[in-house]
Amino acid sequence: MLATEEPVTPSDDPQPEASAHVSLQEQWSGNERMRHIPSISWMIQKLDGDLRHRIEKLHAVYAALAGNDPRHAPIEHELRALCRAIDRVADVARRPRGNNHPPADLANRVSWSISHAVTMLKEADADTFGRRFPFQTFERSNAEPLWAAMLNVIDHVHRLVPRIREIDPGIDERLYEGLVVLNEPLRREPMA
Repeated sequence: MLATEEPVTPSDDPQPEASAHVSLQEQWSGNERMRHIPSISWMIQKLDGDLRHRIEKLHAVYAALAGNDPRHAPIEHELRALCRAIDRVADVARRPRGNNHPPADLANRVSWSISHAVTMLKEADADTFGRRFPFQTFERSNAEPLWAAMLNVIDHVHRLVPRIREIDPGIDERLYEGLVVLNEPLRREPMA
C-alpha cells in the first residue's frame, strides 16, 4: 500500500477474485520451435534419402578396393567412425534404451546403422521435437544434441569423400547424379 492510497478494510466475507488464474509455468508443446533446429521429417529425409545413397556409393568403391592396398585401412577407420556417428544419432533419438547390437561386418553395419537411426527418428514425437523445454525444468532440449549428432554424420561423410576420390576420381559425378531432374527434357533443335 502506498501512502497516497485510501486504506482498504478487509470484509468479513471474502469474495473470490473474478480474474482467471494465470500459470507462469511453461508448457512444452506451447513453446516456440527453435529456428536453428530443422524438423524431424527433414532429418529423416536427409539421413534416409540423401546420406544413405551417398554412403552406399562411397562404400561400393571401398568394397572394390583390395584388402592389401595401403588406402584400405584409413578408409575402413573412417567408415567405422561414420557408423559410430550414425549410431549416436539413433541413441540420442531413442527414448527407451533397448539392447540392439549392430552386425560386425562393415558392409552390413553401415546399412543397419542407417536403418536403425531412421527407425529411431521416426519414433520421435514430431509435435514436441525442436521445441524449447520449459524454463522451469532447467533442462536442455533433446533436439539440440540430436542435430549435433546429425551434423557429425554429415561431417564424417564429407571427410570420407576425398579419401574415396583418391581411388575413384569419378565419384563426384555419381554422388551428384539425380541432383537436378528436368521435368521436360531439353529439345534437340535450337531455341533461338
